[in-house]
Amino acid sequence: MSSHALVAPRPSEDGQSRRPQRTTSSAKSGGALGGEPRVSLLPTEVNDVAKARETRRRLGLGVVFVLLLVLVGVGGAYYLSMNAVNELASARSEQTTLLAQEAQFADLKTAKTGIAVIEAGQYVGASTEIAWKPYLESLQATLPAGVQINSVSIDSASPFEDYTQSSVPLEGSRVATLMFTAVSPGLPSIPSWLDGLGTLKGFADAVPGSVNVQLDGSYVVNITMHINSDAFALRFPGEGQE
Repeated sequence: MSSHALVAPRPSEDGQSRRPQRTTSSAKSGGALGGEPRVSLLPTEVNDVAKARETRRRLGLGVVFVLLLVLVGVGGAYYLSMNAVNELASARSEQTTLLAQEAQFADLKTAKTGIAVIEAGQYVGASTEIAWKPYLESLQATLPAGVQINSVSIDSASPFEDYTQSSVPLEGSRVATLMFTAVSPGLPSIPSWLDGLGTLKGFADAVPGSVNVQLDGSYVVNITMHINSDAFALRFPGEGQE
């Protein structure tokens, strides 16, 4: 008998023959090429504990990072606050220095204030002033030769109250009223008198009054003259009065 005799497979207990099973390469390699088969024999609770530990570690790192950010923010705020405090202290020190320097000139400042008050008083007091002496001399010069001013009555504006204006139409604004009496040796020519008065500075209008004949043949003439703001002397010119 030959040594290469075929051996028939034995039938299984259920009457079926057994066939040799092939093992795949993945089974031989443990499920991956070149890998080793690994099986975790630890309970699932151990794996859960490990995962929880990893989670806590990450949370801890996150908390540390947040704390670092907070510390950086606090440090920045503190730096800015200290910088503001230093700037404020420097400004106060400079202010104190300026006040001390200003105190050295307090007397000069008081004197300047007093001068300003005096100048303001002068302006207000003289704002309605009319130089009456030269004005009356000019008035006399407008009258015909031989006519002399006998009496004068003046009503002028006050610095503290507006001058009363006329309610008569066509009469101009006035700041003073000059009523005078003139004596003429002959029959006066009133129109020529009024023409002469019209050349005076500040002349607004003039109204002739009564004309009376005296025993010596002379004539007494009453004239009311109104004067406007052009006659102001302006000895202390203020704003807009140069």
